Amino acid sequence: MSTFVLVHGSWHDGSAWQAVISQLEAKRHQAFAPTIAGHGKGVNKNVNHAQCTQSIVDYIVDKDLTDIVLLGHSFGGTIIAKVAEAISTRIRRLIFFDAFVLNDGESLRDNLPFPTQELIDDLVEASGDNTMMMPFDIWRETFLNDADLDLAKSSYAQLSPEPYQPFIDKLDLKQFYSLPIPKSYLYCTEDNVLPQGEWGWHPRLSSRLGLFRLVQMPGSHEVMFSNPVGLAEKIIVAGRD
Repeated sequence: MSTFVLVHGSWHDGSAWQAVISQLEAKRHQAFAPTIAGHGKGVNKNVNHAQCTQSIVDYIVDKDLTDIVLLGHSFGGTIIAKVAEAISTRIRRLIFFDAFVLNDGESLRDNLPFPTQELIDDLVEASGDNTMMMPFDIWRETFLNDADLDLAKSSYAQLSPEPYQPFIDKLDLKQFYSLPIPKSYLYCTEDNVLPQGEWGWHPRLSSRLGLFRLVQMPGSHEVMFSNPVGLAEKIIVAGRD
Protein backbone atom coordinates (compact mmCIF):
# COMPACT_ATOMS: atom_id res chain seq x y z
CA MET A 1 0.00 0.00 0.00
CA SER A 2 1.14 3.54 -0.72
CA THR A 3 1.31 6.78 1.25
CA PHE A 4 -0.01 9.69 -0.80
CA VAL A 5 0.43 13.37 0.00
CA LEU A 6 -1.97 15.43 -2.11
CA VAL A 7 -1.12 19.09 -2.63
CA HIS A 8 -4.02 21.26 -3.77
CA GLY A 9 -4.06 24.01 -6.36
CA SER A 10 -5.01 27.68 -6.35
CA TRP A 11 -8.12 28.91 -4.51
CA HIS A 12 -8.31 25.60 -2.65
CA ASP A 13 -7.25 24.20 0.70
CA GLY A 14 -6.67 20.62 1.76
CA SER A 15 -10.39 19.93 2.14
CA ALA A 16 -10.71 19.74 -1.65
CA TRP A 17 -9.31 16.20 -1.43
CA GLN A 18 -11.78 14.85 1.14
CA ALA A 19 -13.74 12.59 -1.21
CA VAL A 20 -10.60 11.35 -2.96
CA ILE A 21 -8.92 10.53 0.35
CA SER A 22 -11.97 8.48 1.36
CA GLN A 23 -11.60 6.45 -1.84
CA LEU A 24 -7.85 5.93 -1.36
CA GLU A 25 -8.30 4.89 2.25
CA ALA A 26 -11.05 2.47 1.26
CA LYS A 27 -8.41 0.71 -0.82
CA ARG A 28 -6.12 0.64 2.27
CA HIS A 29 -3.74 3.37 1.18
CA GLN A 30 -2.69 6.22 3.45
CA ALA A 31 -3.48 9.71 2.20
CA PHE A 32 -2.81 13.19 3.55
CA ALA A 33 -3.93 16.59 2.27
CA PRO A 34 -2.07 19.51 3.85
CA THR A 35 -3.14 23.11 3.24
CA ILE A 36 -0.49 25.33 1.69
CA ALA A 37 0.44 28.43 3.72
CA GLY A 38 -1.68 31.44 2.78
CA HIS A 39 -4.53 29.27 1.49
CA GLY A 40 -7.97 28.67 2.91
CA LYS A 41 -10.44 31.00 4.57
CA GLY A 42 -9.57 33.47 7.29
CA VAL A 43 -5.78 33.20 7.00
CA ASN A 44 -2.98 35.65 6.22
CA LYS A 45 -2.60 35.76 2.43
CA ASN A 46 0.70 37.64 2.47
CA VAL A 47 2.95 34.72 1.46
CA ASN A 48 5.52 34.03 -1.23
CA HIS A 49 6.30 30.82 -3.07
CA ALA A 50 9.12 29.83 -0.71
CA GLN A 51 6.80 30.07 2.29
CA CYS A 52 4.18 28.00 0.48
CA THR A 53 6.77 25.33 -0.24
CA GLN A 54 8.15 25.34 3.29
CA SER A 55 4.71 24.73 4.75
CA ILE A 56 4.42 21.45 2.84
CA VAL A 57 7.99 20.44 3.71
CA ASP A 58 7.24 21.10 7.38
CA TYR A 59 4.02 19.06 7.21
CA ILE A 60 5.79 16.02 5.74
CA VAL A 61 8.73 16.24 8.13
CA ASP A 62 6.58 16.87 11.22
CA LYS A 63 4.54 13.75 10.45
CA ASP A 64 7.75 11.86 9.60
CA LEU A 65 6.29 10.65 6.31
CA THR A 66 8.68 8.64 4.15
CA ASP A 67 8.48 6.66 0.90
CA ILE A 68 5.64 8.95 -0.18
CA VAL A 69 3.95 9.54 -3.49
CA LEU A 70 3.73 13.34 -3.67
CA LEU A 71 1.03 14.74 -5.95
CA GLY A 72 0.60 18.36 -6.96
CA HIS A 73 -2.53 19.67 -8.68
CA SER A 74 -2.29 22.73 -10.96
CA PHE A 75 -0.36 25.40 -8.98
CA GLY A 76 0.60 22.56 -6.66
CA GLY A 77 2.94 21.27 -9.35
CA THR A 78 5.21 24.24 -8.73
CA ILE A 79 5.16 23.42 -5.01
CA ILE A 80 6.03 19.72 -5.28
CA ALA A 81 8.99 20.49 -7.55
CA LYS A 82 10.54 22.66 -4.84
CA VAL A 83 9.51 20.25 -2.05
CA ALA A 84 11.33 17.50 -3.95
CA GLU A 85 14.50 19.58 -3.89
CA ALA A 86 14.25 19.96 -0.11
CA ILE A 87 13.37 16.40 0.94
CA SER A 88 14.04 14.16 -2.04
CA THR A 89 14.93 11.13 0.11
CA ARG A 90 11.38 11.01 1.51
CA ILE A 91 9.73 10.84 -1.94
CA ARG A 92 9.16 7.67 -3.95
CA ARG A 93 7.40 9.30 -6.92
CA LEU A 94 6.05 12.66 -8.02
CA ILE A 95 2.65 13.00 -9.73
CA PHE A 96 1.89 16.20 -11.61
CA PHE A 97 -1.92 16.28 -11.91
CA ASP A 98 -2.97 18.78 -14.60
CA ALA A 99 -0.12 20.70 -13.07
CA PHE A 100 2.32 23.42 -13.99
CA VAL A 101 5.83 22.22 -14.77
CA LEU A 102 7.98 25.34 -14.95
CA ASN A 103 11.25 25.77 -16.77
CA ASP A 104 14.16 26.91 -14.64
CA GLY A 105 13.86 30.64 -13.90
CA GLU A 106 10.17 30.92 -14.80
CA SER A 107 7.12 31.90 -12.78
CA LEU A 108 3.69 30.35 -13.02
CA ARG A 109 2.41 33.57 -14.60
CA ASP A 110 5.00 33.19 -17.37
CA ASN A 111 3.24 29.99 -18.41
CA LEU A 112 -0.22 31.50 -18.86
CA PRO A 113 -1.65 32.80 -22.15
CA PHE A 114 -1.60 36.60 -22.36
CA PRO A 115 -5.41 37.01 -21.97
CA THR A 116 -5.27 34.95 -18.77
CA GLN A 117 -2.39 37.06 -17.47
CA GLU A 118 -4.47 40.17 -18.10
CA LEU A 119 -7.51 38.71 -16.35
CA ILE A 120 -5.50 37.74 -13.29
CA ASP A 121 -3.82 41.14 -13.14
CA ASP A 122 -7.24 42.81 -13.25
CA LEU A 123 -8.55 40.59 -10.45
CA VAL A 124 -5.52 41.39 -8.29
CA GLU A 125 -5.86 45.12 -8.88
CA ALA A 126 -9.55 45.00 -7.95
CA SER A 127 -8.86 43.06 -4.75
CA GLY A 128 -6.83 45.75 -3.01
CA ASP A 129 -4.85 43.13 -1.05
CA ASN A 130 -2.72 41.40 -3.72
CA THR A 131 -5.06 38.42 -4.02
CA MET A 132 -7.37 37.20 -6.76
CA MET A 133 -10.76 35.53 -6.52
CA MET A 134 -12.09 33.18 -9.15
CA PRO A 135 -15.27 34.51 -10.86
CA PHE A 136 -18.05 31.93 -10.70
CA ASP A 137 -18.71 31.91 -14.44
CA ILE A 138 -15.09 30.91 -15.12
CA TRP A 139 -15.29 28.23 -12.43
CA ARG A 140 -18.51 26.89 -13.93
CA GLU A 141 -17.51 26.86 -17.60
CA THR A 142 -13.74 26.31 -17.51
CA PHE A 143 -12.64 24.68 -14.26
CA LEU A 144 -15.62 22.41 -13.48
CA ASN A 145 -17.17 21.95 -16.90
CA ASP A 146 -18.20 18.33 -16.22
CA ALA A 147 -20.53 18.97 -13.27
CA ASP A 148 -24.10 20.11 -12.79
CA LEU A 149 -24.96 23.56 -11.44
CA ASP A 150 -25.56 22.38 -7.87
CA LEU A 151 -22.10 20.80 -7.63
CA ALA A 152 -20.55 23.86 -9.25
CA LYS A 153 -22.14 26.09 -6.60
CA SER A 154 -21.33 23.90 -3.60
CA SER A 155 -17.70 23.44 -4.62
CA TYR A 156 -17.28 27.12 -5.45
CA ALA A 157 -18.37 27.94 -1.90
CA GLN A 158 -15.23 26.15 -0.65
CA LEU A 159 -12.88 28.48 -2.54
CA SER A 160 -11.07 31.50 -1.12
CA PRO A 161 -8.94 34.32 -2.58
CA GLU A 162 -5.57 33.22 -3.93
CA PRO A 163 -2.30 34.98 -3.00
CA TYR A 164 -0.73 36.56 -6.07
CA GLN A 165 2.94 36.65 -5.05
CA PRO A 166 3.52 32.89 -5.53
CA PHE A 167 2.27 33.29 -9.12
CA ILE A 168 4.97 35.81 -10.00
CA ASP A 169 7.93 34.44 -8.04
CA LYS A 170 10.51 33.08 -10.48
CA LEU A 171 11.80 29.67 -9.42
CA ASP A 172 15.31 28.28 -9.54
CA LEU A 173 14.65 24.69 -10.62
CA LYS A 174 18.13 23.52 -11.59
CA GLN A 175 18.25 21.08 -8.69
CA PHE A 176 14.77 19.73 -9.46
CA TYR A 177 15.77 18.86 -13.01
CA SER A 178 18.78 16.90 -11.71
CA LEU A 179 16.75 14.70 -9.33
CA PRO A 180 16.33 10.99 -10.21
CA ILE A 181 12.86 10.74 -8.60
CA PRO A 182 10.36 8.91 -10.90
CA LYS A 183 7.62 11.17 -12.24
CA SER A 184 4.10 10.76 -13.57
CA TYR A 185 1.78 13.19 -15.36
CA LEU A 186 -1.96 12.69 -14.81
CA TYR A 187 -3.97 14.49 -17.48
CA CYS A 188 -7.74 15.05 -17.66
CA THR A 189 -8.76 15.25 -21.30
CA GLU A 190 -11.57 17.80 -20.84
CA ASP A 191 -9.47 20.18 -18.76
CA ASN A 192 -9.94 23.54 -20.45
CA VAL A 193 -8.28 25.81 -17.86
CA LEU A 194 -5.35 26.12 -20.23
CA PRO A 195 -6.67 26.28 -23.80
CA GLN A 196 -6.49 22.95 -25.60
CA GLY A 197 -3.65 22.79 -28.13
CA GLU A 198 -0.66 25.11 -28.12
CA TRP A 199 -1.14 26.24 -24.50
CA GLY A 200 -2.46 22.93 -23.13
CA TRP A 201 -1.24 20.95 -20.15
CA HIS A 202 -0.18 17.96 -22.19
CA PRO A 203 2.17 17.68 -23.99
CA ARG A 204 3.43 21.27 -23.57
CA LEU A 205 4.09 21.07 -19.83
CA SER A 206 4.27 17.31 -19.27
CA SER A 207 7.09 16.90 -21.77
CA ARG A 208 9.34 19.08 -19.61
CA LEU A 209 9.60 16.20 -17.14
CA GLY A 210 11.76 14.19 -19.52
CA LEU A 211 11.13 10.52 -18.73
CA PHE A 212 7.66 10.25 -17.20
CA ARG A 213 4.60 8.00 -16.95
CA LEU A 214 1.50 9.40 -18.66
CA VAL A 215 -1.91 8.55 -17.20
CA GLN A 216 -5.08 10.01 -18.72
CA MET A 217 -8.76 10.09 -17.77
CA PRO A 218 -11.89 11.94 -18.88
CA GLY A 219 -12.81 14.97 -16.83
CA SER A 220 -12.31 18.60 -15.99
CA HIS A 221 -9.62 20.42 -14.03
CA GLU A 222 -11.66 19.90 -10.86
CA VAL A 223 -12.42 16.21 -11.27
CA MET A 224 -11.78 15.67 -7.55
CA PHE A 225 -15.31 17.07 -7.13
CA SER A 226 -17.00 15.62 -10.21
CA ASN A 227 -15.46 12.12 -10.17
CA PRO A 228 -13.48 11.36 -7.00
CA VAL A 229 -13.84 7.60 -7.49
CA GLY A 230 -12.29 7.67 -10.95
CA LEU A 231 -9.58 10.11 -9.89
CA ALA A 232 -8.53 7.95 -6.94
CA GLU A 233 -8.19 4.97 -9.26
CA LYS A 234 -5.97 6.92 -11.65
CA ILE A 235 -3.86 8.33 -8.80
CA ILE A 236 -3.15 4.75 -7.73
CA VAL A 237 -2.12 3.85 -11.30
CA ALA A 238 0.04 6.95 -11.58
CA GLY A 239 1.71 6.22 -8.24
CA ARG A 240 2.34 2.51 -8.52
CA ASP A 241 5.84 1.04 -8.57
